[in-house]
Amino acid sequence: MSTPSEKIKELGLVLPPAPPPAGLYKPVLVVDNFLYVSGQGPMLSDGSLYKGRVGDNLSLEQGKEGARHVGLTMLSTITTHFGDLDRIKRLVKTLGMVNSHPDFGDQPLVINGFSELMAAVFGSDHGVGVRSAVGMILPSGIAVEIEAMFELHK
Repeated sequence: MSTPSEKIKELGLVLPPAPPPAGLYKPVLVVDNFLYVSGQGPMLSDGSLYKGRVGDNLSLEQGKEGARHVGLTMLSTITTHFGDLDRIKRLVKTLGMVNSHPDFGDQPLVINGFSELMAAVFGSDHGVGVRSAVGMILPSGIAVEIEAMFELHK
């Protein structure tokens, strides 16, 4: 079985630059055996943000692509501020927030873009945890924001 860092190479994934904190908070925090990652936006490889509102100027598929970009951003943030992804045992919890039109109700399908990436990197069991997906207005017009909690190897 491949490690997460090997899976990233096998899948040909390119991580964007880790964004600097947009306020007074830690990008990641380790407490006991858990790694908490602050809300991440969808950073593109050129450093710009993936923006839009699902159900308005973005389709469901475009929103899902935005959620995948958040996953890549989160992996970059973890690598930059924590270190080796292979120290992560499993994804525990995901909170997915979708910038969506009030009539749009498929936020869970959008967040699947993140969840499918985590399952590909950490495995079909360890890459899938508990999850919430909600619609809201997000800062700077970003399409998706996600925060997560991971369990670390002892």
